[in-house]
Amino acid sequence: MREAHPIEQAVGMEYYVSDADGIGGHLRETPGDFRVTELEAFDTEPVDADTGAYPHLVFRVELRDWDTNDFASALSDRLGISRERVSWAGTKDKRAVTRQLFSVKGIDAADVPVIDDADIDVVGRAGRPILFGDLAGNAFEITVRDAEAPENAASVVADLAAFGAGEGPPDERTGSLPDGELTVGVPNYFGQQRFGSRRPVTHEVGLAIARGEWKGAVLAYVGNPSEREPEATREARAYVDETHDWAGALERLPRALGYERSICHRLVENGAATPADFRDALAAVPSNLQTLFVNAAQSYVFNRVLSARLERGLPFDRPVEGDVVAFADGDAPEGLRLPDTDRTQRVTERRLRTVERHCERGRAFVTAPLVGTETELADGEPGEIERAVLDDIGLAPADFDLPGEFDSSGTRRAVLLRTDLAVDRDSDDLTFSFSLPKGSYATVLLREFRKGDPDA
Repeated sequence: MREAHPIEQAVGMEYYVSDADGIGGHLRETPGDFRVTELEAFDTEPVDADTGAYPHLVFRVELRDWDTNDFASALSDRLGISRERVSWAGTKDKRAVTRQLFSVKGIDAADVPVIDDADIDVVGRAGRPILFGDLAGNAFEITVRDAEAPENAASVVADLAAFGAGEGPPDERTGSLPDGELTVGVPNYFGQQRFGSRRPVTHEVGLAIARGEWKGAVLAYVGNPSEREPEATREARAYVDETHDWAGALERLPRALGYERSICHRLVENGAATPADFRDALAAVPSNLQTLFVNAAQSYVFNRVLSARLERGLPFDRPVEGDVVAFADGDAPEGLRLPDTDRTQRVTERRLRTVERHCERGRAFVTAPLVGTETELADGEPGEIERAVLDDIGLAPADFDLPGEFDSSGTRRAVLLRTDLAVDRDSDDLTFSFSLPKGSYATVLLREFRKGDPDA
């Protein structure tokens, strides 16, 4: 087990589970190097279905170098409608080629605009919008360019295959990549982009919100400069931290920082005199971003719990006494390992061996909490870990009883991410092909291979 890159440690990903040296290399030299296709779980009616019963138009979009939120904003602007009428199942990376579903309420197929670098294909109508739960997973084809040590990939594969099987490091490595797919496993961390790839602060905003520190949340998002940002942006954020002058911040913040500017504009309007004013200013950003702040705080806690589990040497592929497991989702598409977090069971000494067998056969998954108001923490040593992490961060489940979009009841999430992986090498370039269940991150698998700055 090796220590992770500092920027990953800052969001709770403290270790790599592969001891092998990394391959290095670069991600996303072109958008086509990072291809993502949604594995859909959403049924539609024909395009000419009754718009009264089926008011949502559904279309599949191939986006090239588009942030999902930015595309939704561009789409709503072209249609002249509220952005809140645009829905999708999963937020994708910007520097990529992605294929995903969107739905828009109250428009006809003929209304769909032409948008640069977006191929839009209308697929039907639906009685409700597409939601996060409608995404089963994603298929990935990702190329790492100019690897400094591509020969190390075989050793990483061997380590990850052993971890996914609940075994120790392999005694021997062949030095060659497997022919075809091999099942591998990694901790099911939330990836860097959950927190901001260049400026990982969304969890800091969410933690402040959960503590009721509304002004602190605004400063964490609007101020809080990062050395990875352009100089003008750093200077504007530093001005915010030093002065709390929201009108002056509006003059200095680049136009590209639309959400930060919206918050400042609201603070200029409401006077920025009370905690309620700062809470109201955060509500100026889109509702899905409000939710993301709190989700990022939950994700940070989850990552910390997984890192602590690694430190203690607890297994990821099977439970110990006190764990909470989720049973497999019987409706998951073939080839996707997907837990049903509505069907959980606490593991007692009497049930331990039975639940171990369920995990061995892929019928159950060890979980950790995404903490919310209804979260029941584990027992035994897993529960000790969860409580210690929360105490260290200064949070409790009740802290997520929050107003509006910030409220969260919580859920649980599998601690182990398994997938069938194929790796093809062409000189110093390696292409990784695999599928992941919804909510899991391709970069969490790739970080084990690259072992370096996630933004490189």
